[in-house]
Amino acid sequence: MASLKFVRSVWESFRATSGLEPRLLNNLRVTAARPGIVNFELDIQKEHTNRLNILHGGTIASMVDLGGSLAVASRGLFSTGVSTDLNVTYLNSGGKIGDKIFAEVTCDKFGKTLAFTNIKFTNLNGHIVARGSHTKYVTLAWKDPQNIVEEINNSKE
Repeated sequence: MASLKFVRSVWESFRATSGLEPRLLNNLRVTAARPGIVNFELDIQKEHTNRLNILHGGTIASMVDLGGSLAVASRGLFSTGVSTDLNVTYLNSGGKIGDKIFAEVTCDKFGKTLAFTNIKFTNLNGHIVARGSHTKYVTLAWKDPQNIVEEINNSKE
Protein backbone atom coordinates (compact mmCIF):
# COMPACT_ATOMS: atom_id res chain seq x y z
CA MET A 1 0.00 0.00 0.00
CA ALA A 2 2.94 2.35 0.58
CA SER A 3 3.77 2.28 -3.14
CA LEU A 4 0.23 3.16 -4.25
CA LYS A 5 -0.10 6.04 -1.80
CA PHE A 6 3.36 7.37 -2.70
CA VAL A 7 2.84 7.09 -6.48
CA ARG A 8 -0.48 8.91 -6.16
CA SER A 9 1.25 11.68 -4.18
CA VAL A 10 3.87 12.03 -6.93
CA TRP A 11 1.08 12.15 -9.54
CA GLU A 12 -0.64 14.90 -7.50
CA SER A 13 2.67 16.80 -7.46
CA PHE A 14 2.83 16.57 -11.27
CA ARG A 15 -0.75 17.83 -11.47
CA ALA A 16 0.02 20.74 -9.13
CA THR A 17 3.34 21.88 -10.59
CA SER A 18 3.69 20.77 -14.23
CA GLY A 19 2.48 22.70 -17.24
CA LEU A 20 1.61 19.72 -19.47
CA GLU A 21 0.15 16.93 -17.35
CA PRO A 22 -2.71 18.85 -15.68
CA ARG A 23 -3.84 20.14 -19.08
CA LEU A 24 -3.55 16.93 -21.08
CA LEU A 25 -3.84 14.08 -18.56
CA ASN A 26 -5.81 15.56 -15.69
CA ASN A 27 -8.34 12.70 -15.64
CA LEU A 28 -5.65 9.98 -15.58
CA ARG A 29 -6.15 7.63 -12.61
CA VAL A 30 -3.46 5.53 -10.95
CA THR A 31 -5.33 2.30 -10.19
CA ALA A 32 -2.56 0.15 -8.70
CA ALA A 33 1.08 0.35 -7.71
CA ARG A 34 3.63 -1.92 -6.12
CA PRO A 35 7.40 -1.61 -6.16
CA GLY A 36 8.44 -1.41 -9.81
CA ILE A 37 4.94 -1.69 -11.34
CA VAL A 38 2.19 0.91 -11.86
CA ASN A 39 -1.21 0.62 -13.53
CA PHE A 40 -3.25 3.58 -14.69
CA GLU A 41 -6.16 4.39 -16.97
CA LEU A 42 -7.39 7.35 -18.96
CA ASP A 43 -10.89 8.18 -20.17
CA ILE A 44 -10.38 9.42 -23.72
CA GLN A 45 -11.72 12.96 -24.18
CA LYS A 46 -11.68 15.39 -27.10
CA GLU A 47 -8.34 16.91 -26.03
CA HIS A 48 -6.70 13.47 -26.32
CA THR A 49 -7.66 12.92 -29.97
CA ASN A 50 -6.33 13.76 -33.41
CA ARG A 51 -8.28 15.02 -36.43
CA LEU A 52 -9.52 11.46 -37.08
CA ASN A 53 -11.20 11.61 -33.66
CA ILE A 54 -9.07 8.77 -32.30
CA LEU A 55 -6.48 8.82 -29.54
CA HIS A 56 -3.55 11.03 -30.62
CA GLY A 57 -0.08 9.48 -30.70
CA GLY A 58 1.20 12.49 -28.79
CA THR A 59 -1.15 11.69 -25.93
CA ILE A 60 0.25 8.16 -25.82
CA ALA A 61 3.83 9.50 -25.94
CA SER A 62 3.03 11.82 -23.03
CA MET A 63 1.68 8.84 -21.09
CA VAL A 64 4.91 6.90 -21.82
CA ASP A 65 6.82 9.83 -20.32
CA LEU A 66 4.56 10.16 -17.28
CA GLY A 67 4.31 6.39 -16.85
CA GLY A 68 8.08 6.05 -16.69
CA SER A 69 8.17 8.70 -13.99
CA LEU A 70 5.45 6.96 -11.99
CA ALA A 71 7.27 3.62 -12.27
CA VAL A 72 10.39 5.29 -10.84
CA ALA A 73 8.21 6.75 -8.08
CA SER A 74 6.97 3.25 -7.28
CA ARG A 75 10.55 2.46 -6.26
CA GLY A 76 10.50 5.36 -3.79
CA LEU A 77 11.91 8.39 -5.62
CA PHE A 78 9.77 11.52 -5.30
CA SER A 79 11.85 13.48 -7.79
CA THR A 80 11.77 11.09 -10.72
CA GLY A 81 14.74 12.30 -12.77
CA VAL A 82 14.92 13.54 -16.34
CA SER A 83 14.35 11.76 -19.62
CA THR A 84 17.30 10.54 -21.66
CA ASP A 85 15.39 8.35 -24.11
CA LEU A 86 11.75 7.73 -24.96
CA ASN A 87 10.34 5.32 -27.53
CA VAL A 88 6.78 4.55 -28.62
CA THR A 89 5.52 1.87 -30.97
CA TYR A 90 1.91 2.27 -32.13
CA LEU A 91 0.18 -1.02 -32.92
CA ASN A 92 -3.58 -0.27 -33.08
CA SER A 93 -5.97 2.62 -32.65
CA GLY A 94 -6.13 3.64 -29.02
CA GLY A 95 -9.83 4.36 -29.14
CA LYS A 96 -12.21 7.26 -29.53
CA ILE A 97 -13.89 9.76 -27.23
CA GLY A 98 -15.65 7.89 -24.43
CA ASP A 99 -13.33 4.86 -24.55
CA LYS A 100 -10.73 4.01 -21.92
CA ILE A 101 -7.10 3.15 -22.38
CA PHE A 102 -5.25 1.11 -19.77
CA ALA A 103 -1.52 1.06 -19.04
CA GLU A 104 0.88 -1.09 -17.11
CA VAL A 105 4.39 0.26 -16.65
CA THR A 106 7.36 -1.51 -15.12
CA CYS A 107 10.65 -0.21 -13.82
CA ASP A 108 12.90 -2.95 -15.16
CA LYS A 109 16.24 -1.58 -13.91
CA PHE A 110 16.64 0.93 -11.12
CA GLY A 111 20.15 2.15 -10.43
CA LYS A 112 21.96 5.12 -8.95
CA THR A 113 22.36 6.76 -12.38
CA LEU A 114 19.66 5.43 -14.72
CA ALA A 115 16.22 3.86 -14.51
CA PHE A 116 14.75 1.88 -17.41
CA THR A 117 11.00 1.50 -17.81
CA ASN A 118 8.61 -0.26 -20.20
CA ILE A 119 4.92 0.34 -20.73
CA LYS A 120 2.08 -1.48 -22.47
CA PHE A 121 -1.25 0.10 -23.40
CA THR A 122 -4.43 -1.91 -23.93
CA ASN A 123 -8.00 -1.05 -24.87
CA LEU A 124 -11.30 -2.16 -23.32
CA ASN A 125 -11.09 -5.47 -25.22
CA GLY A 126 -7.63 -6.19 -23.85
CA HIS A 127 -5.98 -5.69 -27.25
CA ILE A 128 -2.55 -4.08 -27.21
CA VAL A 129 -2.64 -0.54 -28.56
CA ALA A 130 0.93 0.63 -28.08
CA ARG A 131 4.09 -0.06 -26.15
CA GLY A 132 6.91 2.16 -25.11
CA SER A 133 10.10 2.53 -23.17
CA HIS A 134 11.51 5.39 -21.18
CA THR A 135 15.00 5.84 -19.75
CA LYS A 136 15.52 8.36 -16.96
CA TYR A 137 18.64 9.92 -15.48
CA VAL A 138 18.02 9.68 -11.72
CA THR A 139 21.34 10.61 -10.07
CA LEU A 140 20.07 13.95 -8.71
CA ALA A 141 16.67 12.45 -7.79
CA TRP A 142 18.33 10.33 -5.10
CA LYS A 143 18.96 13.54 -3.10
CA ASP A 144 15.28 14.51 -2.71
CA PRO A 145 14.32 14.56 1.00
CA GLN A 146 10.81 13.31 0.13
CA ASN A 147 12.14 9.95 -1.15
CA ILE A 148 10.97 6.78 0.60
CA VAL A 149 13.25 4.23 -1.11
CA GLU A 150 14.10 2.43 2.15
CA GLU A 151 10.46 2.24 3.22
CA ILE A 152 9.47 0.77 -0.16
CA ASN A 153 12.37 -1.71 -0.12
CA ASN A 154 11.45 -2.90 3.37
CA SER A 155 7.70 -3.16 2.76
CA LYS A 156 5.81 -6.43 2.39
CA GLU A 157 4.03 -5.36 -0.82
